[in-house]
Amino acid sequence: MEKKNEICCPFIPQHNSLRKTCAEIVSEARQSLRVQSTQRPFTPRDVHRQLFRRNSHLADHDFRPPSTFSLHAQNFDASDSRPGSGTRLSPLDHKPKYPVPSNADDPFKVFPKPPTDPLELRRGLAGARPRLLKTGSLTSLPSLEANKDVKERLNQGPGQSHLLALHLSSTDHSDSAVHSGPLKPGPSRTASESRIVQPVDSDVRATECREERRTELGYRHNTTSTEQDTDSLVWNNAIFPLLQELESVAAGSSEGSVDHLCDLCDRLHGTLADTDMLGRRCKRRSGILRTLFRLIDLNSAHLNLHIAKLCLALCVSGKNLLNICKLIFQISRSENNDILFNSSVIDSLLGVLSKEDVCVSGEALLYCVGTLKFISGNSTILRLLLDKNCIGVAQKLIQKLCAVEDTNFTIAGHILLQLTATLRNLADHPDSRSLFVSFSILPALCVVLRHHCRDRDICTNISRIYSKLSSYSVCCLALAETHECYPLFLELLGKHHQKQDLVVRLLFTLGNLTSKSDEPRLELYQCEGCMEMLLQIYNTYQRKDMLPHTPMQKGARFSSDSAIPPINAKEADDVLVKLVRVLANMCIHPAVGPLLATNITCIQLLMETLELKSVQESKELMVNVAATINNLSFYQEENSEIRRNRLAIAKLMLKLVLSSCMDVMLEAARVYGNLSQYKDVRDFIMQNKVYQFVVMLLDSKSNEMCFSACGVLTNLAVDPPNRICLTLEGATAKLVDCLRDFGPGDWQLAGQACQAVWNLTGGSMKLLDTQERETLLEILTTYLDEEQALKWIENEEARSFHRTCWEVEFLPSAQKLVQGFSSLQT
Repeated sequence: MEKKNEICCPFIPQHNSLRKTCAEIVSEARQSLRVQSTQRPFTPRDVHRQLFRRNSHLADHDFRPPSTFSLHAQNFDASDSRPGSGTRLSPLDHKPKYPVPSNADDPFKVFPKPPTDPLELRRGLAGARPRLLKTGSLTSLPSLEANKDVKERLNQGPGQSHLLALHLSSTDHSDSAVHSGPLKPGPSRTASESRIVQPVDSDVRATECREERRTELGYRHNTTSTEQDTDSLVWNNAIFPLLQELESVAAGSSEGSVDHLCDLCDRLHGTLADTDMLGRRCKRRSGILRTLFRLIDLNSAHLNLHIAKLCLALCVSGKNLLNICKLIFQISRSENNDILFNSSVIDSLLGVLSKEDVCVSGEALLYCVGTLKFISGNSTILRLLLDKNCIGVAQKLIQKLCAVEDTNFTIAGHILLQLTATLRNLADHPDSRSLFVSFSILPALCVVLRHHCRDRDICTNISRIYSKLSSYSVCCLALAETHECYPLFLELLGKHHQKQDLVVRLLFTLGNLTSKSDEPRLELYQCEGCMEMLLQIYNTYQRKDMLPHTPMQKGARFSSDSAIPPINAKEADDVLVKLVRVLANMCIHPAVGPLLATNITCIQLLMETLELKSVQESKELMVNVAATINNLSFYQEENSEIRRNRLAIAKLMLKLVLSSCMDVMLEAARVYGNLSQYKDVRDFIMQNKVYQFVVMLLDSKSNEMCFSACGVLTNLAVDPPNRICLTLEGATAKLVDCLRDFGPGDWQLAGQACQAVWNLTGGSMKLLDTQERETLLEILTTYLDEEQALKWIENEEARSFHRTCWEVEFLPSAQKLVQGFSSLQT
């Protein structure tokens, strides 16, 4: 009797083995607990290149920079071209003394008056002050060609024309700190503005005029004459002719002029680079920038990118930097222009992100990152961005944005919205995964979520990044080690439970984290309010047609608005699929599973799903629910809700077994394999003819389907009255066929088939007909020969694994059957 009871034990996992082999670990996982997988939520492609989506959730009072605008030359400011001096001068100690006026009635008569004709200043009159000229706006700047009449009036020789044009250019558009107009009579001047009229000889006056002229042309006071000559030579012979040619070509309308202008811009860029005049070191940047700004009105995307690249190389700032970034952004809004964004343009954009201060140039950075968001949707540019270390630049920018003060919080949020969308695109490339890990982007994004948890658009972008990357082991492990992500995700689920696209991605990410190892399963479960939050979301989306509703449990951390916007059944099911998968994966942990099995609300919701949903409409959801119930049925605690509701669950599984979907039938068979250890469930299976469908599953070509069916038949055959019905249904013959077809490749299935045959026969081979006995004996004789059983496996490592499975899973059951044949002969 002891031997018989041992042989006919129900099909349930055993944990009392002294030898824990890899095969036994596989066996346990196969018999009971399974990690669930599901498809990643689809991320729609943004076909409309907008800075902010039309359905963006930004508050109405938030400032939203526009996606559309017009830019012309008049929008730019040439005064940005002032070169930095590099040093700050200390104030002078001496205080000027004012002369005593000789005319008490009109003291102002003794002070010099400004000339009535400004041209007198240009004629070199003694005491002239060129700084008194008033700077005109950019739109009123005369072109280089317009200075011909001035040259004729001043009778300048041809050899001096270039210097004169440069002088006029830098005089009219210099970047001196103060551009004063003619002084008005009446008001007194400050001490720093006052000048003492002293009689000087002509040599001293000439020296002063030369010094002032040098300062006006952009020279530093400590510049040597050799440096001046070199700069002038470079300007006159290399740079100024290019500027003249740019204006002359732009004035014409010949075919191919745009290409010619682009070539000239490249030549100008190269010349400035070769002569070390890029950045703010060039003393005549105003003339260069003014010429470049005028070309923008030609409205050529190709040319404007060359202009923008050169302007960024000249380190424009303030309003001009903003407008240049807007110009590039405007070009990037058309997919047809993606081909124009070459390596050098991307270098310029990444340079802006690396150098500029968020608090000073926040809006410029916004349009710069917006450009990257658009062009990163192009697969070719995407590869280029990775090669240019875009992810490394993004990581440093994230740090700066998370450190801004409250006064710049809004613009930082706008930039982060564009940046996270860019990273979302970069995450699509396989080569980006290691970079996301090495630059610690995943934990950095958790910091962003913490700071901007109320911005649903930023949270959605980051959830898309996580859902993509967590599907890969290296990224999933890095995120799993970011321990603050678990409570943070739960908090976001509470704040934004009504935003389906955010909720489904967070749940998908949690499902990926809990599918890899036990540590994330336990860590998630131990977060405060974890089960309350997950079950509240489960309840909310399962009752989407009954909203608004009353929260199901006290203590749930939902926001005050607990209703969700109208969504279709497919979207609601998608949330439930991802959420149930999290539950299925969590209960694999030996400490979490028994607790979930006793959670009344959890089991009620799972059973409710089986009642409300149909396989035709919600196939994946039904598969996940059945898999979760199967995992929970593994635990045999006395207060298990699965155990208490086993008959009701067996009835709900009936419609899954009868469906035409093989995946659903497989999960239902697995549930019956665990629940059929109870006598009342076995009686239900026999009374409702469920065993007939189980026997039919043995004809499947799927190893998993046959293995589950063998498990159910093993348990059903424990009861002697059931053996006759099963034998009449042809169960024994089908089990022998499974043993023959699947044995050499799946020793676990072969061993389970032998156990089922042993239980069906009660250990006596007399119940088998002659043909079945001969076939079974032949198969067992072959399989019990180790060399014959493993001869088809060439790989030594795989051979070792199969040998272990053969020894542990197949050999004991097969030897018992052979012993049964021996007793038959005696």
